[in-house]
Amino acid sequence: MTENRAAQIRRERHETPTEQLDRNWADLLQELRVVQTGVQLLTGLLLTAVFQSRFTGLSGYEHGIYLSTVCLSTLSTALLITPVALHRGLFRQHARGPLVSAGQVCAIAGLALLGLAVTGVVLLIFTVTAGRPAGVIAATITFVVFASLWTVLPMLLRRQQRE
Repeated sequence: MTENRAAQIRRERHETPTEQLDRNWADLLQELRVVQTGVQLLTGLLLTAVFQSRFTGLSGYEHGIYLSTVCLSTLSTALLITPVALHRGLFRQHARGPLVSAGQVCAIAGLALLGLAVTGVVLLIFTVTAGRPAGVIAATITFVVFASLWTVLPMLLRRQQRE
């Protein structure tokens, strides 16, 4: 957000810059609460899959998908929890601005990796149950849906808001 837009929002809401940062931080934390449980469950389920008897029957390609997906999900988990760790590390340091900025970057990167991890899970499940072509098709559709909802839609709404 540009500085002019931030100042305009503060005037409209009758907020000080500190109040705006506090509201932004509270909004970010609420959004992270929504996504953290899901990404943690996904990662946990992926980490236990290797111990299932059917896992040894997967092909090398399927093992590669699995390992890539575990990495994506684990990194997503780390990024989506990082704002909380940053808050603990910066507690009482009067660093709300950098905290909100870093939290925003972590949330966006974590969501991107989460979308890729879910796409990987879809690829693996469809490949194992219906074959590689079905897996690729299902994963492509999943990727397009996530990219459309999480990237294209916000861009369109931003453009509409500016006009």
